[in-house]
Amino acid sequence: MVLLSVQNLTTTFLLERRKIKVVDNLSFELQSGQTLALVGESGCGKSMTALSILRILPKPPAIGSTGEVLFKEQNLLSLPEKKMRKIRGSKIAMIFQDPMSALNPVYTIGSQLLEVVQLHLGLQGKEAEERAIAALEEVNLPHPKMRMREYPHQMSGGMLQRAMIAMALLCEPDVLIADEPTTALDMTIQAQILVLLSELQKKKGMGIILITHDMGVVAEIADDVIVMYASQQIEQGSVRQIFDNAAHPYTQGLFQSRPDRPLREGKLWTIKGHVPPITSIPQGCSFHPRCPDAMPFCHENPVPHFSLSATTHKARCWLYDKDLELKIELPDDETS
Repeated sequence: MVLLSVQNLTTTFLLERRKIKVVDNLSFELQSGQTLALVGESGCGKSMTALSILRILPKPPAIGSTGEVLFKEQNLLSLPEKKMRKIRGSKIAMIFQDPMSALNPVYTIGSQLLEVVQLHLGLQGKEAEERAIAALEEVNLPHPKMRMREYPHQMSGGMLQRAMIAMALLCEPDVLIADEPTTALDMTIQAQILVLLSELQKKKGMGIILITHDMGVVAEIADDVIVMYASQQIEQGSVRQIFDNAAHPYTQGLFQSRPDRPLREGKLWTIKGHVPPITSIPQGCSFHPRCPDAMPFCHENPVPHFSLSATTHKARCWLYDKDLELKIELPDDETS
């Protein structure tokens, strides 16, 4: 069952007196029980995609989003804010990247959980407290009654992440957006958090949108992958398709630069250059200044999606255009 259908999502900011696309024509579907990973370097548009879906973009500079984000036959982009508020945090919830900054430091963990229970579930008093404690127990947070009285600074990073997950799952959402849920956690805690998310997903049938730059995390829990670069989706497919047959040169670079890869001349391999500022995205293929396979043709022409065989695997790269040789040779033919 399709939980969320995103079609041609485009989000625009007003920056330097220009309209800049921070999410550019993104489309995907999220099924019940499916984990979809959005991967790429920082600044590629992953988190902006999540904020666009939830309609919590910073204003200014955000102008707004166009396209469709369909949830239960409703386009979230056109819903009145009052109706959107009922969906946000209850039916579609989000775990933010840094729990220390996402949680209010002057309120106890319990008071912040109770606020969600009272707002979205309408529970009060002892019933609300029991529901909040049960949520902390569900994410295996030790001594949940005691944690209710603690402040964020009194808990470790792993405990805070569990508290954030508990808060996100209080209302049993259909869709969970997890933005870098294991950042800044040690490897043991990372593994525990990933196992916890998988177990809760199986139990509740949630769809999960996982935002990450860690290909190891993707391999661990994702079903499908969208690779983003400079606000665009440049490759998409199943985990097996992406891992076994990475097609786009950028995706290949992400794999080659993983820290568990063999060193080259005593150094980690890196993709040359850096993600361009959103205000200075190159013409044509946005990756061409960093691409080892770039051709003059790539510098000028916007790139469509090309299907790779008869599968759901697609890449936005001219290397997979069957008519590329004809297009490259055309200028020579015209001058002869």
